[in-house]
Amino acid sequence: MNVFQLSCFLAVADNLSFARAAAGLHITQPAVTQQIRALEKELGVRLFVRTTRTVRLTEEGRSFYGDARRIVEISEQAKKRFEKPSEGEIVRLSIGCGNTPALFLLSAALEKLAHEYPSLHPSLQVVPPLQIYRVFSEGGLDAVISFRESSSMRIPAAYKELAKVPLVCLCGAGHKFSSRKSVTLDELKNEKLVLFAQSRTSPVVAEIQSRLMGGRAPSEFHFCDTGEAAVVLAGAGFGVSVIPDLYLPERLPAAKIPITGAAPVSFGVYHKPFQNNKLLKTFVQRLKENFPPAAAYCG
Repeated sequence: MNVFQLSCFLAVADNLSFARAAAGLHITQPAVTQQIRALEKELGVRLFVRTTRTVRLTEEGRSFYGDARRIVEISEQAKKRFEKPSEGEIVRLSIGCGNTPALFLLSAALEKLAHEYPSLHPSLQVVPPLQIYRVFSEGGLDAVISFRESSSMRIPAAYKELAKVPLVCLCGAGHKFSSRKSVTLDELKNEKLVLFAQSRTSPVVAEIQSRLMGGRAPSEFHFCDTGEAAVVLAGAGFGVSVIPDLYLPERLPAAKIPITGAAPVSFGVYHKPFQNNKLLKTFVQRLKENFPPAAAYCG
């Protein structure tokens, strides 16, 4: 595996076309095809499904995309580091999130940090939940912003809680709960449900979902990979969803009702040891100091 092969893979993945990828790389289409085949042979998987009219990523290709992008970026950064050595050292901090909305919670802390470290170059990465702690343990991330995971995961990191996030019920505007000031979990047991895949949510929400699903037919469930998808399906009337009230926008296409009797969810940052890493320690402190107060997401 080499950087040129990865560049060919990324070009095809971004364009979903071997011809456009070749044009962008200024090489021939057969050359791109040859590099992709060599990469697939080395990895032992197919990265693309290709027909006479379309090109699409396989599941393995989507999973590999983030790794390929990081390797190419690191290679490019290594080259640029020596182009203008007189301009001084770049201070790097790599932060991972399991979804895009979590990134928006970092702005205030990073603004403060930038004043303290003028040479700071943050790298913000959205990594699928199933891969993010592997990337962290392999040294690809300094910190991960996430709901607290189950202790059974044995994440090799310290955890700093930023907030206790309440759970809410989402439903369509015409649902019988939409005008309520609150609901209980018992009241949700007979409702159709919009659920998260177990690996895509916090242990607290996963446990509540399991309780609500008990003894019911699969036709009563709709599974989602993202909070955005859950909001859309719940708002469209496909069922009710239990979700932490953290990433939700002010204008929702669904009614939001607080759930009484449900424990809040811990949200925080997993990080490497602070030993000899003042930058990382300062980042976690600024994140705690500038995290949105409870009123900002408990409306």
